[in-house]
Amino acid sequence: MKVTAKAHHPGAPRLFALVLGTNEIASAIATKLTEATFAVVMRHDAFPPVIRRRMAFHDSLFGELCEVEGVVGKRADTLAEITWIHADPNSVAVTEMHFFDIIALRSLSVIVDARMQKRRTPRDLRGFAPVTVGIGPGFEVGVNCDTAIETHPIQTATIVSRGVTKLADGRAGELGGAGRERFVYSHRDGIWRSGVDIGTPLSKGLLVGCLGGKPVLAPIGGVLRGVARDGARVPEGVKLLEVDPRGRQSCWTGMDERGRAIGCNAVAAIEKLISPRPGDCPHLRR
Repeated sequence: MKVTAKAHHPGAPRLFALVLGTNEIASAIATKLTEATFAVVMRHDAFPPVIRRRMAFHDSLFGELCEVEGVVGKRADTLAEITWIHADPNSVAVTEMHFFDIIALRSLSVIVDARMQKRRTPRDLRGFAPVTVGIGPGFEVGVNCDTAIETHPIQTATIVSRGVTKLADGRAGELGGAGRERFVYSHRDGIWRSGVDIGTPLSKGLLVGCLGGKPVLAPIGGVLRGVARDGARVPEGVKLLEVDPRGRQSCWTGMDERGRAIGCNAVAAIEKLISPRPGDCPHLRR
């Protein structure tokens, strides 16, 4: 499903959107915003580490080609590079630049906080853009965002226009009959080392990598759907890897149904706050 920005005029400057996070949910949102003619910058945050990297733009930070449904992620280290990347309407700028350096480029229209920092209270960024969207736990409309999108398995992609999003409770949506047991969580802080590629078939108990020198084994049999990048510093209690047990139906690239639903509804929520003036460029309702 594609979404289209309201009343975009050819030749007019595209609305500028900043997406915090480079995980697969942030990348799905960035893809849908790009389809809706926004100029998108994604800002990397090291916490938590990205594991579904073949479904995300994250690895463009390391010089790899990252494409999601025809949209390409490109690394940017300067404001000039962001401008150059945005000259291609099908490209997203992915950066580690400081937040305040990015917003110096031009006025933001939208900030989407998709870092999915489940154990932290997100900062209120409403003063930096007319529209702010919170993705997942920790958001309260009117307190630290203007609107929010649920990521909890029982209400995935629900638009929250008032109140708070659901807290993280350790539940995971089922995939091939497996829930939380398909993930391995970090048991300590440390440097993650792994030479196993995403998409590799695994048997239960196979060595996937080491965290702080301690071996980490596949929790179930299947295909490696996600894994933290080799050499990443990993805090305690975050996802290290994920196994897809569905056999031939296993999927580890592109955009999955969950990401698509969240991305589409994030754009829909933003568009509710966009009010085009007849014959003029879109502006955002304050």
